[in-house]
Amino acid sequence: VQLQASGGGLVQPGGSLRLSCVVSGFTVDYYAIGWFRQAPGKQREEVSCISSDGTPVYVDSVKDRFAISRDTAKNTVYLQLNSLKPEDTAVYYCATDVGSYGRADYCSSFSYYRMNFWGKGTLVTVSS
Repeated sequence: VQLQASGGGLVQPGGSLRLSCVVSGFTVDYYAIGWFRQAPGKQREEVSCISSDGTPVYVDSVKDRFAISRDTAKNTVYLQLNSLKPEDTAVYYCATDVGSYGRADYCSSFSYYRMNFWGKGTLVTVSS
């Protein structure tokens, strides 16, 4: 099982980025994929999750600005980041929990401590 996040970079406030999480070893059709972030000196936190049936969930701080989606043919999950703010600066990670198999309701209570496979992060820096 491998997850690889990419797409981070330096962007000005108000700008956009699209992060990708390429998955191998399992198919995203059957498992939930979560996006998380960790800012310098802060605890890792949840950002968004997409369950096996494609239902998205967002934390309040990114709702209406970020959008999670997936391409099952490419076995890839995306996180579109819009209207970026300096406080969005962090390393972003994608992860999965093998216990999410087939559970359409999994993302309603997703949390970083439940994830058991993590990809390497990608750094997003929002600065003028």
